[in-house]
Amino acid sequence: MATEIGVWQIVDGKLESIDISMTKSGNVEKDFENWVKYNPVILSHDMVIIGEQVHTKSGPLDLLGIDKSGNLIVIELKRERLPREALAQAVDYVSDVASWDLDKINEVCLKYTEQTLEDYLNEKFGDVDLENLTINGFQRILLVGFAVDESLERMIEWLSNNYGVNINVLVLKYIKTISGDELLARTMIIPENIEKERSPKGSIKPSTQSDEPGNYSSSDLEELLRAYLSKDGITPKRIKDILIPLTLENDLVTREMLKKELIERGETSEEGKAGIIVTTISKEIGFEPKDYLRQIIQYDKPNPWEKENYRLVNKYRNMVQHLLKEINDNIKNQHL
Repeated sequence: MATEIGVWQIVDGKLESIDISMTKSGNVEKDFENWVKYNPVILSHDMVIIGEQVHTKSGPLDLLGIDKSGNLIVIELKRERLPREALAQAVDYVSDVASWDLDKINEVCLKYTEQTLEDYLNEKFGDVDLENLTINGFQRILLVGFAVDESLERMIEWLSNNYGVNINVLVLKYIKTISGDELLARTMIIPENIEKERSPKGSIKPSTQSDEPGNYSSSDLEELLRAYLSKDGITPKRIKDILIPLTLENDLVTREMLKKELIERGETSEEGKAGIIVTTISKEIGFEPKDYLRQIIQYDKPNPWEKENYRLVNKYRNMVQHLLKEINDNIKNQHL
């Protein structure tokens, strides 16, 4: 049977039925979204929201969340009854989200929170070892509404129980008491403790930061750099468009110079957030498999956790200049 929540208020020892829908309350379409966005604990105790109206190949999904295991959560909101079609829509979205890399997810998070994914999760999940957490190893679907079609409930229970598909429905009930107090109740088709047991955990990887430079031949190095700097991700773009040009123009680029350039380029308007972006760039250069970046960019380490004074290795200057021009010309030609 489809889930239904009945509510009664006890008045003078008698039960008074309370049945005020979202529509009848007259003001809650916007409130509904805000309740969920700013109080994600309504949905789950171990997730945060990192994106709203996030573009996918099948259109914008309502909300994108992430849990403490690194799983992305596609959240679809319906202001009335959840129809069976909501399942197909959510699966369509998640089939695209499953292919997103860390750069794409970080871009979504920056747009919504104005913080990098790492910084935001550090703030929200202080007890999680983010350095060793795989992001988007698995995905979850959460459908949220004020009632659910019986057929949808049946399909979700079947998919979850028989195939381990991580999908759930959360049904809300808006309540306005006789005295005018407003309440919100919720129920889930699959209890949260059972969902947690079934939820796949992100795999753990060893730390992959390194200061060792690559030792590639000039031709191999050029191909690796061409592939990386041509990527559409936000961090490769910032290295290509901001850090490397600064190292071409200056013998030494400090963190303060890099932050100033980020602000002048409109990447952010706040110095603190510019510092977060610099940290993201710094970690990208230190990622062990990207030793080809460290082969062309040197730096000092005044502290074990901090890079400073970025410098372009002089013997690669001409190669890097020509490579940047080639990549930027290709980008311009694609937009003609």
